[in-house]
Amino acid sequence: MKLKLATMALGAAMAAGPVMADLVFPSLSYRTGPYAAGGIPFADGYADYFTLLNERDGGIGGVATKVIECETGYNTEKGVECYESTKGEGSLVYQPLSTGITYQLIPKTTADGIPMHTMGYGRTSAKNGDVFSHTFNYPANYWDGASGAINYLLDTNNGDLSGKKIALVYHNSAYGKEPIRTLEELSAKHGFELVALPVDHPGQEQKSQWLQIRRDRPDFVLMWGWGVMNQVAVQEAANIRYPMENFIGIWWSGSENDVLPAGEAANGYKALTFHNVGTDFPVFDDLQKYVVDAGKAAGAGDQVGTVLYNRGLYAAMLAAEAAKKAQEIHGTADITPAMMRDGMEALEITEAKMTELGLPNFGPTFSVSCENHGGDALVGVTQWDATNKTWSLISEFKATDGDVIGPLINEDSGAYASENNIGSRC
Repeated sequence: MKLKLATMALGAAMAAGPVMADLVFPSLSYRTGPYAAGGIPFADGYADYFTLLNERDGGIGGVATKVIECETGYNTEKGVECYESTKGEGSLVYQPLSTGITYQLIPKTTADGIPMHTMGYGRTSAKNGDVFSHTFNYPANYWDGASGAINYLLDTNNGDLSGKKIALVYHNSAYGKEPIRTLEELSAKHGFELVALPVDHPGQEQKSQWLQIRRDRPDFVLMWGWGVMNQVAVQEAANIRYPMENFIGIWWSGSENDVLPAGEAANGYKALTFHNVGTDFPVFDDLQKYVVDAGKAAGAGDQVGTVLYNRGLYAAMLAAEAAKKAQEIHGTADITPAMMRDGMEALEITEAKMTELGLPNFGPTFSVSCENHGGDALVGVTQWDATNKTWSLISEFKATDGDVIGPLINEDSGAYASENNIGSRC
């Protein structure tokens, strides 16, 4: 009843009040630079979803949305400059799309009272909302990805990885190093041998790493790569005839860009995911009608339904749903960044909600709280069909190992709290 009354009051206020300012969603994009092939479809999907809300629904709660795009080139310094130049324009939430930019913006966004969503990247221990008040990384993080990969291998190897050898080919950066500690803990728990193989930016030279893989013959290879590094790795794996079904990438190593250059040789390659693939969802009919056919698409319209377009769309959907929750909580459609933060912290994504949005089974169900800014840590696996040039979801979104990840998050976030004199808030 309270919700109904709040909704009625909100509607009355909107009808009687003045025209409200746009709800601003900045897009820290990278349509240029070494990772543009991944940045472009994400930025398109993010922008197109907000355009859909404007064209079909009249915005969010009757207020139009506005996407301010700022080009970072995936460069940390430029990313910070984009933040500083756009934060005063009513920006409700930042999605940096870079672990390096994320680390720089955590203290800045917290001080400025603006929430940040680092979906599937960034500082993993930001899941601890008691310490990181303005940073959110739902529905899953890199340590969930590491555990999700190992759980999938357990599921497909009769629950036993003892004596197996697993190689990690990783981008030699803060991003690529994220899963190592978790995989070391899981190695001790499950009895497999971990071999870590760093690849320097941008990743075009990997001969030595794959010669070592050919020599050591690991049972499985995991990859934390991005951009051209992924393409090169898949091709190098094919060159040494490494079985693709035993090669699993993190979700940033699982787009069409990563496998198409290798042609048929990439068939069977797998990648982790926290959202579904393809266009077999009702929302895509609306996108076609209200955005693409109307000539309002952010790009050429040729990225619709690709993995990273879907990820951008998913990120926008989660932001929009948090904005609706913020409007509901505060009884106003004209929300502030502080209100947006409250909406993100109270966000709950159910299957009924996704179905209502035209995205049934598009992502895992999850809820957010003061203590938990990372959601329910459910991870799925996709596989590439080179003949049909399509990705398919081959597993359900399954739980990861909280017994291993929880203590690591507490340790890392606790150290951050001590270094920065942050007290408990939950």
